[in-house]
Amino acid sequence: MTKFVPIDLGSTVPIEEDAAAPSGRLGVKMFRVADDPITEAQTDIEIAREFIANGELTPASIANSQKELYRFLTWCREEAKKTLSQLNVADLNAYKDFLRNPPPDWISKTKWPRSDPRYRPFTGPLSDPSRRQAMIAVKGLLAFAEHTGYLRRNPGALVRNVRTPVASRITRYLTPEAIALAIDTVSNRLADSPAAERRRERDRFLLIAFAHTGARLNEIVSANMGAIYTEGGGRWWIDVLGKGNKPRRLPVPEEMLAAFQRYREAYGLPPQTARVDRMPLVLSSRSREVTRLTDEAASEALKGIFAEAAGKAARAGDSDMAATLRHASAHWLRHSMLTNHANNGVQLKTLQDTAGHANIATTAGYLHKTDHERHDEIIASVEGARRGAKGGDKDDDRRADKGGDLPGRDEPAD
Repeated sequence: MTKFVPIDLGSTVPIEEDAAAPSGRLGVKMFRVADDPITEAQTDIEIAREFIANGELTPASIANSQKELYRFLTWCREEAKKTLSQLNVADLNAYKDFLRNPPPDWISKTKWPRSDPRYRPFTGPLSDPSRRQAMIAVKGLLAFAEHTGYLRRNPGALVRNVRTPVASRITRYLTPEAIALAIDTVSNRLADSPAAERRRERDRFLLIAFAHTGARLNEIVSANMGAIYTEGGGRWWIDVLGKGNKPRRLPVPEEMLAAFQRYREAYGLPPQTARVDRMPLVLSSRSREVTRLTDEAASEALKGIFAEAAGKAARAGDSDMAATLRHASAHWLRHSMLTNHANNGVQLKTLQDTAGHANIATTAGYLHKTDHERHDEIIASVEGARRGAKGGDKDDDRRADKGGDLPGRDEPAD
């Protein structure tokens, strides 16, 4: 059984268990190869900590980097049985393949805390986009280690990025009908206990919030209850913190506000709150204490709704919608919100400000037409041209029948 020893990547200060790690493993004191290194790191764990701290990352990016580098450093210790300085190109390519299909003892469907002995690094095989992100973190660490003089050479520079398949059709878009079905599905979910009711109302609020605001996953999950407020005039807002710690506020429509109030009441809270309320906006339904839901748990909650809605669509005979919903995620709601508002005539600049994009071209890249809409527009154009041509033929026939192609009575013959 693989031992997943905790690795502390949250601090740049060395801890005792690093120095006590077995010889040749992650925590062993290393001889830095550069004559004048610009790092004080002497172990693989220490250089990983320094790499994460050096990036000035958002909390969500820090957590993701810690997760990816924990996986990688654990693989180095348990599978490759090498330190960073001993890795070669073949090792890194082997890790890419490892991510595609981790062994069973590396997998747990339950997300236990890393301090729990039941914790496992994976919930299953990684998709190509996830493998790509994992390798970006690994290659970033190795490049940083080389640049600081911790490593003599960087084998990651010779490893190709994971190629992700190019979609052959419009993806990451849910029609208003699909979103309405998902909302109806979670609204009618059976709640036979207080915890189940809390979960239903929280998940319903999450779905409606993302569908209406187009916010990124972490922007909603990391907010507090007081982020939803009004300044009068019947206008409600939610404050979020976007990429680069840039604040922005997003309009809250009536449906989202009603879902928020229902959600709070399910947790035994007053329907409204004050702006000074620092309670987490998205709460765990299991804990009796006030506990913020993690990004991963929120993502899984939404995927669960989409899976239920896909089953409902399939039973109704709508296989296209079912197939789309089975692949949907929280980020699809962001694409869908921008697309649906653009189709309703909202200006691109307004959508840019709402999405928090620095470049309007980025916003334009989120706007899609569904295959059905594109199909109908092209066919309508073809049919219109055909009818026009057919009408012209009929006019020619009528002119011929009336002698329209012959000189008129008042026209002289040639």
